[in-house]
Amino acid sequence: MLIDANQALSHKVHKPKPIDELVLQVQQGSQRAFEQLYKKYKKRVYGLCLRLLASPEYAEDVTQEVFVQLWHKISQFQGQSQFSTWLHSVTSNIAISYLRKHKNWLQKVVSIEGCGMDEQASSMCEGLNGLDKLIVRLPERARLVFVLHAVEGYRHEEIANMLGMAVGSSKSQYHRARQLLQEWYDNE
Repeated sequence: MLIDANQALSHKVHKPKPIDELVLQVQQGSQRAFEQLYKKYKKRVYGLCLRLLASPEYAEDVTQEVFVQLWHKISQFQGQSQFSTWLHSVTSNIAISYLRKHKNWLQKVVSIEGCGMDEQASSMCEGLNGLDKLIVRLPERARLVFVLHAVEGYRHEEIANMLGMAVGSSKSQYHRARQLLQEWYDNE
């Protein structure tokens, strides 16, 4: 029996599993499938956490918490949206909850009315470039609204609900963030 080269290669190459299949396997308790999900999404989750929290250390902590919660709550994913959309929603909620719980402590490092970060915290983010470097400098509420609206695509009504503010405040914070980012970008 003759086998052509393409057929022989297709048996040896392991194609990545579709996300839906991985999610289903994780829901059934597969740690191996969970590890694959972790590897696929850890950078995206960390990036969102870093933009929201403006601290690499806090972003690492929250990223780990997201994946711990993901393991426990994956059964709640019903497939009504894309998995990545659901995961970003979970990540945003956990990061915002983290900010609320640690607000007094975080205020010592991240100024709400100032430039967002002091020199020490800013130096921790030296690995960032471009817009991300400017985003982490934003004041907390402006940063949260900007990331949720401009980066993650949430509507102002959703952001207002998530952050416990008026829709007008969300729009105002977004406008403030855009002005600051433009000013900082022009001065660099």
